[in-house]
Amino acid sequence: MIRGTMKTKLILAASLLILQSCIMTAKSPNTEPEPLQIRKSIKDVDYRVKNEPSELKKRVLVLPFLDKNESARPTDAREQARTAFIDDLIRSTGVIVIPLDQLKVAPEKYIKNGEYDLKKIAQESQKQGFTSILEGQIIDVKLKNAADQIGLVRNISTIYEVIVRMRIVNVRTESEVFNTVKTVTLEEDNKRVVERVANDQFFVRNPELLKILIKDAFLDFTPQIQDALIDITWEGRIAAIRGEKIYLNVGKISGVQIGDILKVVEDGSEIYDPEIGYHLGRIRGRTKGTLEIVSYFGQDGAVAVMHSGANFKESDRVETYQK
Repeated sequence: MIRGTMKTKLILAASLLILQSCIMTAKSPNTEPEPLQIRKSIKDVDYRVKNEPSELKKRVLVLPFLDKNESARPTDAREQARTAFIDDLIRSTGVIVIPLDQLKVAPEKYIKNGEYDLKKIAQESQKQGFTSILEGQIIDVKLKNAADQIGLVRNISTIYEVIVRMRIVNVRTESEVFNTVKTVTLEEDNKRVVERVANDQFFVRNPELLKILIKDAFLDFTPQIQDALIDITWEGRIAAIRGEKIYLNVGKISGVQIGDILKVVEDGSEIYDPEIGYHLGRIRGRTKGTLEIVSYFGQDGAVAVMHSGANFKESDRVETYQK
């Protein structure tokens, strides 16, 4: 009986081992790990500037911004405002901003009575290749506080007032086409301990706020500047003449296209009234003929050939041609 019992136990144990083995085999028919399922996704965004202009771009010169009270405000406030204004102007209006080093004289040499002599700059820049000159100036930045009458901790309304000016002169006509003083007011409501702080002291403690206020005030000019520049004629210059090829200082970046026909105009003359001893302005020069654009050269130049007319010379002005 003992031997029979032991034999039965051995058979049951063997059966359990076989059954367990079968279960494990059923659960894991393949002992190798399954390969990872990886999905690859790629997204490219091309941020390069596409130099394929759809219209002619006017060249403008933006002078360093001035400040009526430069001793009270950091110089980098107006420098940052000018940089932001130029970026917005290029993005919004599609103009080309000429580097300052193209002026024959340092800009500060033209400052007279706290502002630029824009007419003189225009007179001396007739052949520099830009159509208009812009001047920005900070006139004042004010701080006003209005508080409840009771208590040390009060509801305070802080009013920031920024006064700036922008002027534009047409280089060809030497006339002022834009002169506007803009007052921008911003109001902020706070609850804090009342303290009396002078304007200068407040902005010394908060230089970044001052820079933002000035920058935003100038950015508000962009739509008006865009409208003012519409009345200024696009133009370029003949840079050189080599045989039958005529090289212009305006090209693909300026919006000139292969096959375009451009008009060649000589510089006008200044009209002087001896009775009043005053220069009345410059009259328009005569049209000499037309050019046809055949190729590009350099960073922003174009090669043209004579289409009609004669007696073209270097520094003659080129304009859009309408039949």
